[in-house]
Amino acid sequence: MNNCAGADRGESGGRFLEILNILRKNDLQTGISPEKLRKILEDLGPTFVKVGQILSMRKDLLPKEYCEELTKLRSDVTPMGIDDVRFVIETSCGRRITELFSSFDEDPLGSASIAQVHAAVLVDGTPVVVKVQRIGIYETMAQDITLLRRAIGVVKLVSGTGDLIDFGMLLDEFWAITQEEMDFLQEARNLEEFRERNASIVYVSCPRLYRELTTDKVLVMEHVDGIPVNDKESLLENGYDLSEIGLKLVTNYLKQVSEDGFFQADPHPANILIRGGKIVWIDLGMMGRLSARDRKLIEQAVPAVLTGDYGTLKDIVLKLGQVRGRVDHDALYSDIEFFVARYGEAEIGELDAAVIMEEVFDMVRRHQISMPRGFSMLGRGVAMLEGLVADICPELSFFDLVINNYSGSLWRRVDWKKELRNTSYATFDSGRKALEIPALLSDLLKNSNKGRAKLNLEFIGTRDFAKAANALMDKLIAGMIIAALIIGSSLICLSDAFPRVLSVPLPAVFGFFLAFLLTVGLIVQNRRNRF
Repeated sequence: MNNCAGADRGESGGRFLEILNILRKNDLQTGISPEKLRKILEDLGPTFVKVGQILSMRKDLLPKEYCEELTKLRSDVTPMGIDDVRFVIETSCGRRITELFSSFDEDPLGSASIAQVHAAVLVDGTPVVVKVQRIGIYETMAQDITLLRRAIGVVKLVSGTGDLIDFGMLLDEFWAITQEEMDFLQEARNLEEFRERNASIVYVSCPRLYRELTTDKVLVMEHVDGIPVNDKESLLENGYDLSEIGLKLVTNYLKQVSEDGFFQADPHPANILIRGGKIVWIDLGMMGRLSARDRKLIEQAVPAVLTGDYGTLKDIVLKLGQVRGRVDHDALYSDIEFFVARYGEAEIGELDAAVIMEEVFDMVRRHQISMPRGFSMLGRGVAMLEGLVADICPELSFFDLVINNYSGSLWRRVDWKKELRNTSYATFDSGRKALEIPALLSDLLKNSNKGRAKLNLEFIGTRDFAKAANALMDKLIAGMIIAALIIGSSLICLSDAFPRVLSVPLPAVFGFFLAFLLTVGLIVQNRRNRF
């Protein structure tokens, strides 16, 4: 046991030194550029290439130029030998490979950092694809992540990034996503859930899962022999209408997002095939999820953009995201106002989802707001899907479909009985509170005369708040002086004080006149502040 532990520590120490040597070789002490980061990740091996690929989706945390560079990471990995593949399958499934398949292609269809895929045929003659996990990949990645956490401090110190990039948060997210990808039973559940949620959509499908042959390290699915969605020539030769495909593709994707909250997070052409008049979504290992709350907030954002409701949009951004620092509310409001002014009145055909999502992520990152993982995946997915639709049917307006979908869904999803009940309650509550106002004012005046009036304010850190608070205090003091002048002058009227003007004691006349001037001054000041 001790020898094994010592060997593990030695291996870990050797890998740590290897990481540090790679960092030193790439001259990290002079700073870290997007290109340098990509090169470092490639040199560090498959684990870190996977890190970069996932981080490239987090444009709300990483600057745009870093995300764009990380999308260039090469994912091709030397495949496992057939003996290793056979070992994983037989160990995981508990049966010899010849008992499971009548034939098994030794040359993989594709090889990546976590797994590789082989074509095979079941004993009943059904063609399938078999996804096989690399031997020891979980342990290797876990060790690399542990070592990378140790290196975070060094990276920040020598690269000068400081708090520019929250490496710890990014690593946490990477490890959570990667653990899901390494559990093939999770991908199996994704397939089953996707099929169930889209069972009523006649033109949508996904590969059939062979659950009895699937384990946490081996995934067996139907082999889908279809036409890639971007192979326009083949689609036209087979009688398909490209506009219809584009329309159905976007419609279904919006349904996945807005209704299911469960959507394909990687909708590139290789993951979408056309077979038998159906859109077949494959490779459902990376799926995005949006909570009901987040879906509702996104729905509310569409009409807010169309109507220029900046305040609502600011609230939505703050509710959707997690604030990692102090928010300058004025600056955030101004940025949202500029964003809506720039895109709110643009022609639909001029809008570019990729550019818009990049600006949104850049804005929230600038204000130290990190968005939920599902929203980041959605941004990437929408940008990819829009580019795909623009390629196969450029006459189709992606944003028209988005706006129509959310506008219609908002109307359809209103629970009118609930809204009527809530409105009735709100009306009753407002009326009840309105009846309390005279009594509250009376209590305020009584406490004021007794010197017991208190004003409680909660200060929120914005630049102009102190000025606004002082102005409010001035108005309150002026209002109290006016009330005191009116009450005092009224009491003088009841006395026998002389001299009098039109039967009104002169001190009372001065009091009423001064109260009048102060009132006019307040009214004029309020009108000026509105413009």
